[in-house]
Amino acid sequence: MRSISVFGATGSIGESTFDLLMRQGGASAYRTVALTGGRNIARLAEQARALNAEIAITAFDDCLPALRDALAGSGVKAAAGAGALLEAADRPADWVMSGIVGAAGIAPGFRALANGGTLALANKESLVAAGALLMSTAARHGARILPVDSEHSAVFQSLLGEDIATVERIIITASGGAFRDWPLERLASATVAEASTHPNWAMGQRITIDSASMFNKALEVIETHEYFGISPSQIEVLVHPESLVHAIVGFRDGGMISHLGAPDMRHAIGYALNWPDRSHLPVARLDLAAIGRLTFCAPDETRYPALRLAREVMETGGLAGAAFNAAKECALDGFIAGQIGFLDMSGVVEDVLSKLQGELALGKDPESLDMVLAADQAARTSARAIISARGRI
Repeated sequence: MRSISVFGATGSIGESTFDLLMRQGGASAYRTVALTGGRNIARLAEQARALNAEIAITAFDDCLPALRDALAGSGVKAAAGAGALLEAADRPADWVMSGIVGAAGIAPGFRALANGGTLALANKESLVAAGALLMSTAARHGARILPVDSEHSAVFQSLLGEDIATVERIIITASGGAFRDWPLERLASATVAEASTHPNWAMGQRITIDSASMFNKALEVIETHEYFGISPSQIEVLVHPESLVHAIVGFRDGGMISHLGAPDMRHAIGYALNWPDRSHLPVARLDLAAIGRLTFCAPDETRYPALRLAREVMETGGLAGAAFNAAKECALDGFIAGQIGFLDMSGVVEDVLSKLQGELALGKDPESLDMVLAADQAARTSARAIISARGRI
């Protein structure tokens, strides 16, 4: 029986993964090693019981008593805290979903790779902050990383049977987010509630706001560079309001292969779960005649400065990705908390990168995950100070 673990089981990626696992037979088809979650203890326990998991872990120590109570009599072990999460990642599993959002998901993914299985990577930050280290760790342990972002899954599928050396360009698409059609002058007054509504995708709040600011796409540009080993100059972004074409790969003969599908993360997750096979998935089938047209336009970097910052990060290399991601997370925290405005987020990130460029030599290649995490912490400290100063203006 195939063994699996799901990190971030109660988030949007985790819920979609759970849905697919249950549709494919649940506990009768998979041996579930570990499930992890946050404060949604009732849901985590419900999933763990349904999949007969060996252990369920909450990230929060104060939630452990509630988790133990919810799992009483089930035979599922309960644990809590960062250490327990890493111990869960050390448990061998054939397939691991890395669905924890943010830098918190980096270390568990690295630990899981040491077991030599397959890491289904939905955690963007792992590649952005430590891409070269992550890929070399996988190679060293004979592990496989399969992309779960819809765009990178689309590129991966478009490259099947192709030689990466023949690729001329990779185009990833973006919906444009909640404020795609807003006048620029309105963006300064955008609220958290307005930024938390996506026109096409059903996602968590943080990634939905990142879509509105295009920081989500900025991370994905860096991911494309790190995962596929392609030059930043070969990576393009197009705004595609319908969210049906997820990526396009252009080749040196002028031909292009695109991947289309409904805006449903269960496709990318299911592809990674069933790879190298294709199995039936409960996603909508496209009726192209009914859709009628697909539209594309170039993104306005005045509206979306995160894209420019991503290219600067790739040019710098080294630890710049770790600093960029950490500053972005803190800026997002500040926006959600009402400390800064929507447009201030990119300014905070840019200020952090400028400050740390001199202090940390961001272009230096990290030799270990500890170096990455140290840069992450330095960026967070700097970002919080900058946010605090901006809040007093």
